[in-house]
Amino acid sequence: MALVKGVNCGFVTVAPTTDPGGYQYAQDTRALAVRDVAPTGVLKVVEIGWWCDNATEAANTEVGIYSHDAGNNKPLNLLGSVDFAKGITLGWKKAAVDISITGGVIYWMASQLDDTVTQTIITRAYPSGQYVCDGYPFLTALPNPWNIPSATYSNQVWAIYALWQGAPMKINIGDAWKDVDSMELNIGDVWKDVIEVKQNIGDVWKTVF
Repeated sequence: MALVKGVNCGFVTVAPTTDPGGYQYAQDTRALAVRDVAPTGVLKVVEIGWWCDNATEAANTEVGIYSHDAGNNKPLNLLGSVDFAKGITLGWKKAAVDISITGGVIYWMASQLDDTVTQTIITRAYPSGQYVCDGYPFLTALPNPWNIPSATYSNQVWAIYALWQGAPMKINIGDAWKDVDSMELNIGDVWKDVIEVKQNIGDVWKTVF
């Protein structure tokens, strides 16, 4: 599998679960950030994760969302983050968050990992028109603001994703609007969960949830 924006990196509607593949890059001691535009209809980010490509020693990792520094094309202010234990196995390192964002606005999703004796690897790919930022001092936390030595690179993504959630759909029951948290359809006498609903507005499909 390959790293694809909207599937296993950047803003996604379904959290990835499999190895995204890609080229290797060091994660420990660094703060790495992927730039993306928040989708239309987004309400908040509910989970952030990054792909750990090898089994290494236990260490704390931190994930978060930054605003955009338009003048320098870098992350700016940390809008929310969470710190947790990486564990010692390879795989997606993820945590639940609750960070409000706005559709159509540029954000950076970031990951940081404390030092590990064995170098810990994240993966990357080289799609055109994308940007990443590498904060490379010996970091033990995501900086706030992003006032650290760093470099922005074009035509790259890292295996970092932000799972987003839109405003809940509502239904009117007895003249009261109720949030619809889930929906099921009966197909062949089997009830199936509806994981996404879209509405066409002005010939553009908008995500309801």
